[in-house]
Order: sequence, then structure tokens, then C-alpha cells
Amino acid sequence: MTSLCCFVHSTGRMRSGRDAHRCENSGVPAAGEPQVTLRRATADDVDFALELLTHEDVDPFLGPRRPRDRDGIAAEIERSQQEPDKFGRLIIELDGERAGVLGFHELNERNRIAHLESIAVHPTFRGRRIADDAARLLQRYLIFELGYHRLELAVYGFNERALTHSERAGFVREGVRRKAYLRHGEWQDAVLFGLVREDLE
Repeated sequence: MTSLCCFVHSTGRMRSGRDAHRCENSGVPAAGEPQVTLRRATADDVDFALELLTHEDVDPFLGPRRPRDRDGIAAEIERSQQEPDKFGRLIIELDGERAGVLGFHELNERNRIAHLESIAVHPTFRGRRIADDAARLLQRYLIFELGYHRLELAVYGFNERALTHSERAGFVREGVRRKAYLRHGEWQDAVLFGLVREDLE
């Protein structure tokens, strides 16, 4: 497993490692350990994102408003490039190989709240808790680099895998919005999670 803090490089890549300013020990993961990194998506990633988000084992767990066509995904990636502090579409990589996607958008500018969304790891990479490491990298990037105070996300009540992931990654379960969303022909609960800067200090 990778360590939890991150470096943000001039290339725009966030790498798992230990940050001497926020972790007790400096250094990087030992040679041979898997490296989970995040980078901002580019036009070259559209086809990867399209294949992943429409995968039969991924699509049922995503919100219905998330684009599932090439033009829609390309538009989100372009917006992520143009508004990097307010909107993000990021690629998760494992040892340099594309493994998943995740995103965020600014929910409340005045109160510095960001909403996290659509984290998805390709089924061929599951079982290695890549999503947990990626979520922790994103938490630190949004709070310590972009200056957000609070992060929020909502998970369908039927998505046991995402519920477990959210708690493992350090998000705090804050409540349930009962029967809030119509999905798969039924009203579904939304489980609400949050994380504030003090949780990481």
C-alpha cells in the first residue's frame, strides 16, 4: 500500500508519498511499492474515461447526470483544464498506467466547500485499494493546495463497496438523505459523508 500524503508537482501530477510538512517522516515509498498518482485528465483520456464510465460493473453505481458519451466527457475534461481550482476531472494511475477516474466541483465558494464525485476504478485494478489512496491524495490536494475547508460526497445506499471505501478513506458519515434519488426504478437513499481540514491536521 502507498502512504497517504502527496506532492503536487509542476506537471500537475499528485504522487503518493510522505510530505515532510504534513507527515512526521520525510521520504518516498520504498522501491518496488506500487505508486498511485493523480493527474488532471486531458483530451487523450476521453476514450479511457468513456470505456470505464460505461462499463457494466461501473455505470449502475454512478449518478444518472454524469456524461456517458464522448462529447460530454470531452466537455468536462476541457472545463477541468479551464477552471482547475473549481472543477476537476482527474485520472488515477498505478505505476503510470491508467486505472480510474475521479472528480470534484466547487459547491460553495464563500464557505470553501468542494463536492467529490464519480470515483471509479477499472474492475481489472480492484482489490488493491487504489481508490482509497486516490481519495486521500485528492483530499490533501483540495484542502492544502487549493484551500478548501470542507469536502462532501453522497453515496447511494445500495452501493456497499463505495460506502466501505468512503469510511476507509477517512470521510465521516454525517447522515442519510432518505429516498432522495430515483435510480433503477426505485427511490434510493443517499448516504452523506464529509471531511474538514481539521480531520487531516
